[in-house]
Amino acid sequence: MTALRFSRKNLALPYALFLLVFVAAPLLVLFYYAFTNGQGHFTLGNLTGFFTDPNTLGTLCYSFAIAAVTTLVCLLIAYPTAYILANSRFKQKSVLVMLFIMPMWINFSLRITALKEILTLIEGNLAMFPFFNAVIGMTYDFLPFMILPIYTTLSKMDRSLIEAAKDLGADEKAAFLKITLPLSVPGIVSGVSMVFLPAMTNYVVLDMLYNSTYIMGSLIGSYFSAYNWHGGSMIALILLAIICIFTLLTSGMEEEDSRAMGGARL
Repeated sequence: MTALRFSRKNLALPYALFLLVFVAAPLLVLFYYAFTNGQGHFTLGNLTGFFTDPNTLGTLCYSFAIAAVTTLVCLLIAYPTAYILANSRFKQKSVLVMLFIMPMWINFSLRITALKEILTLIEGNLAMFPFFNAVIGMTYDFLPFMILPIYTTLSKMDRSLIEAAKDLGADEKAAFLKITLPLSVPGIVSGVSMVFLPAMTNYVVLDMLYNSTYIMGSLIGSYFSAYNWHGGSMIALILLAIICIFTLLTSGMEEEDSRAMGGARL
């Protein structure tokens, strides 16, 4: 009779089972509905229908526009904020960083409802500026996800590189453009990934701000609400492919930046 031997690899079994049940199995169901019709027969009609339907293409472009503008606004606000925090001489920097994180501790619905009341007081009718309100709501929601990775990158940066650049005759502007900004690119890329991808699908902000315009998340929900699981599954699959491609591109940029910084230091 052989004794049972325990291996540390066995600790991965619960996680592997979780991935199989809650990740792999739903993806298989998604693929099945995306490439079948109502009779269960294989078809590419759902795929071609996505790229020939002006409603889906318009929603995709609108989602890209909202995500891009939101990401840009977050970056323009977050980078100076993170730079000031990282280079400040306050002894309790963690307290200042916590002030930017504290809104995330408040319930999401309460935060958006408060923002809605403020925008209603200023504008009167929120339907007058749907795109503008959507960007404000998204920025308010995702700004901490842009600040934190940039702040972390800047706070870990070797200050002796800036001192060396100044010793060689570089002024503040040149030191920032040649040293600080290139070294902070990994944090920028990480922040862009954490803001752009959720902004494409977060339709809850738009719904709570009484914006009737669809983005990709709300479009998928409308298909499933109408019991068109095949069309909704195809849209979800295409969106998943876009997210995967974007993630691969940003991860590749981070690796290239790491190699470039390593080579520059050598």
